[in-house]
Amino acid sequence: MEKFSPISNKPIATMKEYGYKDHTTLKKILKLLGLITVIMVAVMLYLSIFIIFIYSFNSNKSVNEFGEFTLKWYKEIFKHRMLRNSIINTFIVSIIATICSVILGTLIAIGIHFSSKKRKRLIMLLNNIPLLNADIVTGISLMLIFSILLKIFPYIFGFPTLLIAHVYFTLPYVILNVLPKLKEMDPNLIDAALDLGVKPIKAIWKVVLPAIKSGVLSGALMAFTMSFDDFVISYFTTGNGFDNLSIWIYGSIGRKDLTPAVYAFNSIVIFGAMAILLAVNALKIKNEKKREK
Repeated sequence: MEKFSPISNKPIATMKEYGYKDHTTLKKILKLLGLITVIMVAVMLYLSIFIIFIYSFNSNKSVNEFGEFTLKWYKEIFKHRMLRNSIINTFIVSIIATICSVILGTLIAIGIHFSSKKRKRLIMLLNNIPLLNADIVTGISLMLIFSILLKIFPYIFGFPTLLIAHVYFTLPYVILNVLPKLKEMDPNLIDAALDLGVKPIKAIWKVVLPAIKSGVLSGALMAFTMSFDDFVISYFTTGNGFDNLSIWIYGSIGRKDLTPAVYAFNSIVIFGAMAILLAVNALKIKNEKKREK
């Protein structure tokens, strides 16, 4: 015998059927909206990259007209002296800044981890200030400090100021990447090492660093990326005669002599970064499978 709802006076089975249909329709609409959103985000993120990649093969310097397919701009990267020097300068500053940030950031993170709660809060507050500051504020602040030091160190502007500035703004990212790994680490490992007669410095090297190496690596990658990509802070803290890639591109646009070799180099950097990300993800998947076995 069919049961009827006391409210609507309709069979209960029919109500369930209608509810099920409404639910499936809603799910289809949400899936469609999700798909449209993903496509729109992907277009916004990757359309510019695709355009740069296409124009790196354009024989014409003008972006208004596409000429013949050519690879000459990829060869021009090595022939164009100013572009080549700016790329080399960028890599030198980014690599040295990353090394300095990783060493200092890891040591500071270890110090924060073993500090009292009040000291942790204070240090983390100071660490987060550069992250919250706008780049232009950081750049102008550092420029004023370097201008004061200019009286003592006449030749400070250039590579030294640019390197110090890059270490300054990349350091917090390393600390924030290393701290979570220190929290995950078993504190008994350090106690066991010290009980066995290992010196504190050796315990950090043999026990702590292997446990937090993934955090150190991710911090290093982030520091290098931020340093390599920076323009605003670099613009205010560099001196005449030492330009990184972003400053050289800005100057070339102002002089209206930007070479399409920049598009070629950007394409190499983009696909190089993608290759590194794929390699890192593949390594993670491989390690996870080993752990499961």
